Amino acid sequence: MENKGSKATIILIICNAFLFAIKITAGLTSNSLAIISDAVNSLTDIVSSVIIFFAVKTSSKQADEGHPFGHHRAEPIAGLIVAIFAGILGFEILHTSIFKLMETHVHKIGIYTIAVLLVSIGLKFIMSTYFKSVSRKINSPALLASSIDSRNDVYISTTALVGVVCGLYGYPQMDDIAAILISFWVIYSGYKIGVQNIDYLMGRQPNSSIMKEIKKKACAVFGVIGIHDVRAHYVGNYIHVEVHISIDQNLTMIQAHDIGKNVQREIESIEGIHKTFVHIDPI
Repeated sequence: MENKGSKATIILIICNAFLFAIKITAGLTSNSLAIISDAVNSLTDIVSSVIIFFAVKTSSKQADEGHPFGHHRAEPIAGLIVAIFAGILGFEILHTSIFKLMETHVHKIGIYTIAVLLVSIGLKFIMSTYFKSVSRKINSPALLASSIDSRNDVYISTTALVGVVCGLYGYPQMDDIAAILISFWVIYSGYKIGVQNIDYLMGRQPNSSIMKEIKKKACAVFGVIGIHDVRAHYVGNYIHVEVHISIDQNLTMIQAHDIGKNVQREIESIEGIHKTFVHIDPI
């Protein structure tokens, strides 16, 4: 898990560094605020990528005396930092683009500028697909945040491309309008990523389908008469479950213990569930 996550984050850092370099060059040579805004977005992506790299490594560490339930909260914290960066960036782009819209400035759009945006769109699409796949395999909210961020970058670069092309055909204000649209999209994406990772940190209950599966697995175990007080919450990106089971009071302690362990094993076989605590009620 750690190797896959670390490899993915290294790829993320390299790709974002490459995109920042070509975008900032294109933005400065073309005097396009939309492209410069897109380049700054890539710069914050680099910072976010480094944070995610260390978060993935920390999250994969085994439980220790100081952290008996592991280090799973590291990734949602990284995801929340990504969201904060996105919000700050979005407001800064919005502020700059509104003032630039009132000014007159000349763009110097060339083939290189358009090519950079096309490369960015293609590469970010590939990155989004790749990180989404890896995040599902290793249950990584930080990489999922990167996947969403990369997908949003596709829209951002596409918006910048539209603004640049409009400027090329005599509508320079469209470049600044594109930058304003980019700022709104960045703010919104930061909000969505932030809400999701706050839920992880605050111990939100899993969705109803997971809760139904937990109850179904527990009830199906031989010897379980009934269940009640089923509770589950996120600890980082993994789920902890507490369930009360009713069993025959005439069973021996060993039999009762075995039934409890079977319930624990069945529930923990559900993807994403890390720990299950079973309370036995004889009836």
